[in-house]
Amino acid sequence: MTTERDRVGGRALAVGLSLAFLLTGFILAIFLYGMLARVLFQGGAPGTVTATTLQSVCVITSFGLMTWAIGMRAAGLNAVALRWRPGGRRGMAGGLLIGGAAALAVLVLAVPLGDAAWGPDGEPATAWLSNLVLLIGVLLPAAFAEELIFRGVPMVLLSRAFGRAAAIVGLACVFALAHLLNPGITSLGVGNIALAGVFLGVAFYLPGGLWAATGVHLGWNATLAAFAAPVSGLALPVPGLDYTPGGPAWLTGGSFGPEGGLLATIVLGVSTLLVARRIGKETLA
Repeated sequence: MTTERDRVGGRALAVGLSLAFLLTGFILAIFLYGMLARVLFQGGAPGTVTATTLQSVCVITSFGLMTWAIGMRAAGLNAVALRWRPGGRRGMAGGLLIGGAAALAVLVLAVPLGDAAWGPDGEPATAWLSNLVLLIGVLLPAAFAEELIFRGVPMVLLSRAFGRAAAIVGLACVFALAHLLNPGITSLGVGNIALAGVFLGVAFYLPGGLWAATGVHLGWNATLAAFAAPVSGLALPVPGLDYTPGGPAWLTGGSFGPEGGLLATIVLGVSTLLVARRIGKETLA
């Protein structure tokens, strides 16, 4: 029989291990990035794509190590508990469709409601297609890195201690705080990133687990980037296409990208409810 003392102790341990995972992982990632950047760039400023790719590699390496050390060794979690398997391939594919459809809905709604528009920039269509492959190559490790952090060890530990709903919301808030330094961030942007964190946290409990959440994350980011819209304030190079967000900014997101607007709030909220219905009420109890 579990006593109140045992319950409190279990929650304290879950919080402590989660904080250790996050803090140690971030410190190690920053150290690793600084060391590699010094060697690779020799004091120069890397481009957005290069810096993003290197950051992703450093984060995956650091938090992969923390997953083993804290999640597996200290907390006793295995691949099944971490929701790494089964159904990874199907989960990733399904997640891509869900995330891509949600992002496309935001972009489409911005056309009649906010006068958003696209036009050619003079580059050939082949440049857009080849760049799309590059974008996916950059955004895939970035999406996986963030899911490994925020829908990895802490999600499993905190959901066991506090329940899945509390863990999803709590880590979504931390997820939003991690984006506070993004270019052009606004209050609504922070709120939408937190809501996106809830969306991704619910997707984590789809049959594909971590891979489903990674697919949703990649589908959202890649769709925005493919249509030349900024992703959380970051404008990635998209030759062949120019994007005009229209306005007002509180509706379409303006220069921050669709995640800074009310249209994203609505779409993310509806998408979260639809995914929650799909996985069943019992998963959020």
